[in-house]
Amino acid sequence: MKQKIITMEVDVTRLSWALTQTVNLAQSKVGAYVCVSNVHMCMETFDSTSFRNVVNNADLVIADGRPISWAQKLLGHKQAEQVRGQDIMTALCQQSNNSELSIGFYGGSSDCVLASVIVNLKKKFPQIKINYSFSPPFRVLTKEEDQEIIANINNADVDVLFVGIGCPKQENWMADHKASLSCVMLGVGAAFDFIAGDKKHAPRWMQKIGCEWLFRLFSEPKRLWKRYLKQNPRFIFHFIKQFIKYKFM
Repeated sequence: MKQKIITMEVDVTRLSWALTQTVNLAQSKVGAYVCVSNVHMCMETFDSTSFRNVVNNADLVIADGRPISWAQKLLGHKQAEQVRGQDIMTALCQQSNNSELSIGFYGGSSDCVLASVIVNLKKKFPQIKINYSFSPPFRVLTKEEDQEIIANINNADVDVLFVGIGCPKQENWMADHKASLSCVMLGVGAAFDFIAGDKKHAPRWMQKIGCEWLFRLFSEPKRLWKRYLKQNPRFIFHFIKQFIKYKFM
């Protein structure tokens, strides 16, 4: 079941269900992609019709941001839960550790970050099947480079490809490559940096009250202050309008 939050259609889900759905998509060996949604992504879909189509055409859209799951609850879906991108990523890595599910990585701010991700995951999951990893350059790839990447991923027999190149770039990349890849892709944003140890998670109490964004803002003020200043108030305003319509009209 999906619930429209402003303009973004988000599956009403929980971690166990999202994990099952993602594994099923992986086992189908047909290109698919999963969007990990938050306030930033929601407002990007509000501002861009083309990006809205990318997200709303995803095979699965999960509520990574707690405000998104709260919004679902306020709109009548009491069973809705937050499913953080890193939580489903960790669950899939554990699944790979215990089965033949193969994993791939595309993204990361550098080869060093990606190497740290792989080292740390192998420490936690010694039997994980990592078949592919690549950190692309910070420029537009040539057609030849893109075709080589597609061939390498398919030849590596990847079941689940984690894509960490930031929103909205990673969602557009997944949509563009759905038809040419035979795996399920998950846009996991900054999860690579968290697993590598380059970034820290907010304390659990801040996560529970929906203030993880505030912790990230204090951690990276120069990069994030414009995003939060622009997007958070707009999200609140437009969601209040949606809630009033739901409640009284």
